[in-house]
Amino acid sequence: MSKLVTELHIIGENGNMFDTDMEYIIPLYQRAYAWEDKQLTQLIEDINDVAEDSNYYIGSLIVSKQFGRYEVVDGQQRLTSLYLLLNCLGIKTKPTLTFACREKSNYTLRNIEELLLENRSKIDMDRIEPGIQRGIRILSHELTKDHFDRESFMEKLAKIIVYRIEVPENTDLNRYYEIMNTRGEQLEQHDILKATLMSYLSDDSEKGLFAKIWDACSDMTGYVQMHFISKNNAVREAIFGSEWNSMPPNSWQKYKKAISGTTQETTGHKICDLIEKNFKVEDDEGYVDGDVRVRFESVIEFPYFLLHTLKVYVSLYGVTHEIATSKIVDELLDDKKLLDAFNRVVSCGITDTGRIADSKEDFARGFIICLLRTRYLFDKYIIKREYANDSADGEWSLKSLYVSGQQSKKKAYYGNSEFTRSGECTRTNDWGTKTNIMMQSALRVSYTSPKVMHWITKLLIWLSEADCKNIKNDAITKFDKVAENIAIDAVRENFFQVCSNGVYAMGVNTPHIVFNYLDYLLWNDDRNGKKKKYSDFVFEFRNSVEHWYPQNPSEGTFEQWKDGVDQFGNLCIIQRNVNSKFSNMSPEAKKSTFKDMIVKGSIKLRIMSELTEKNGDKPASLYWKERAYKAHEEEMLGHLKKACNIE
Repeated sequence: MSKLVTELHIIGENGNMFDTDMEYIIPLYQRAYAWEDKQLTQLIEDINDVAEDSNYYIGSLIVSKQFGRYEVVDGQQRLTSLYLLLNCLGIKTKPTLTFACREKSNYTLRNIEELLLENRSKIDMDRIEPGIQRGIRILSHELTKDHFDRESFMEKLAKIIVYRIEVPENTDLNRYYEIMNTRGEQLEQHDILKATLMSYLSDDSEKGLFAKIWDACSDMTGYVQMHFISKNNAVREAIFGSEWNSMPPNSWQKYKKAISGTTQETTGHKICDLIEKNFKVEDDEGYVDGDVRVRFESVIEFPYFLLHTLKVYVSLYGVTHEIATSKIVDELLDDKKLLDAFNRVVSCGITDTGRIADSKEDFARGFIICLLRTRYLFDKYIIKREYANDSADGEWSLKSLYVSGQQSKKKAYYGNSEFTRSGECTRTNDWGTKTNIMMQSALRVSYTSPKVMHWITKLLIWLSEADCKNIKNDAITKFDKVAENIAIDAVRENFFQVCSNGVYAMGVNTPHIVFNYLDYLLWNDDRNGKKKKYSDFVFEFRNSVEHWYPQNPSEGTFEQWKDGVDQFGNLCIIQRNVNSKFSNMSPEAKKSTFKDMIVKGSIKLRIMSELTEKNGDKPASLYWKERAYKAHEEEMLGHLKKACNIE
């Protein structure tokens, strides 16, 4: 790790992070302490979420050493909150945190104990800073709740790490601070990881090569090919071929030849770049049919992409933990544990060739190659959001980068990624592209947290295995089935194996993937049929499971349903912002009131609405409750059971 980066444990055997002779001072150009309930309760929750077997990175502290003390450039809100937290826990701290020219703030910090004991007679309340006092009150309240487990909390707090990062000497701090706060360009955990991995390389030219590949991959906008910028596109063509669309090589020597001898503009931003007055980040855009300008948005951010790639690397190289009973990677994709995840692989990982710790240089080379190749596959085969011209309404997209023109006039454009056998027509490919888009978007809207997007890892591993053999032959035509099998496994495990004795009544706890996979099946059946009723259907973030016949009818206007209301046949998935208005209405009222929402909603919901009709002298709601829901449930479960091979 760089000499300018220091790992700080909040508490440890030798005291806490404020047990130091070095003072932290908050400069006057920074705003006063301002964290409130949301940030402070999140801090407590983050600490409580720490696993027993790993350290947990909670942020970085950017400092500048000035006259024998650390001037805090960025991270003062978290630093002050940690200082307050330790005091609220009764942990003694040295008076090493001060605010420049803010006498009230300093007075309050020195009298935290009296404020906690409410010894108002011993302090001058007119000298108390309200923001810090509020923070003390919120933390004290959280730490004294009935369910708070102090012993467990202290054990987890001991695993919390902050990275203190010193900016280079002679940096214009005012300019740096302005940039950090207006552009959001901060030194993050992945920046520290980059420096750590580069430190494994002994040759400066190799470090430069590593940085260029890393910087290109770290920009998740657009396609990675467009982040390799050089004269006459020499680097881009050396890596991706003359058409800019070939798989990057799996040889370190080829990268050295392709990049080291050319002038390459990196897409990363150094501090010296950021403080330039004319600094700006260029948009990465391209064109599709005609002159329609498009931009693309990734479904995950770079720290999560690094975690996916690490799992791909572990799979490709058969990395296991040196302790046979321990996992080499966590199941959860937690960006706050990014450094810990890589440290475990490097420190404890073993392969057929030996311990990774004994060949860190080889690991750095191997991982950066894996990163670029995985990013290429990610761009080409994992869905993204596509925005045309200046539209704010995006759509799901699976496109590849292509090139038109000759030599210096070459220009990138984007067309559907190919999922066909050799020689098949464009129409056949469009069919395959649509199927892949629908299946992946069903998975995307089912798993909204990036921490549980394991489907991306599984697809990337399938694409990468055996030197990417599956994209080099007709196996790519099965890619939609690979994605579908991920959905099938989830529905089997979390629905059919949970529900017993033929009763499917999980209510609002029914996993979203069950509804979305069912909608995919209904859409696919409709596409293969003649009616084409659902050709307009798209997967959106419908995140609220609701009862069609309500649990609690509005003001007792119709009969409550006690014994079957949670059945799968009576459930639908809708957008959360409709929830409060939708909940307690009768099925007839929902059908008429939310007509526009229903016609654009889940296919299952559309079918339920169509089935809500009176039968003879029976009102629609009563008929739905007594008979219609059951027939609907049997039909829907039939689709799922057939697809999941459930008897």
